[in-house]
Amino acid sequence: MQLFKYIERINLMDQLIRQGRTGTQTEFANRLGLSVSRLARIIEYLKGIGAPLEYDRSRNTYYYEEEYSIQIKVDIQQLNYQQIRHISAGTYYLSKNISNVFFEH
Repeated sequence: MQLFKYIERINLMDQLIRQGRTGTQTEFANRLGLSVSRLARIIEYLKGIGAPLEYDRSRNTYYYEEEYSIQIKVDIQQLNYQQIRHISAGTYYLSKNISNVFFEH
């Protein structure tokens, strides 16, 4: 699933930046499985939302100028009847054989 691939890529990107192990922009893009232009757009986006991201030419690595971290976590779990009852995002319906959650628009 693409979503999980993107999440893993963002988490790896953050880890390499925090460890100062990104390498040049080309090396960094290769490590992430991205084109250089795609990586450049992601870096500009991160800077645009306030990430203190800079490049050190002497060490050939990206780094955060101050304490910063990007972490995305997905937690998938099955809900029980009580948890389903407390979901306020929509309406739930229960049948005798199968519990399903349907969201109405």
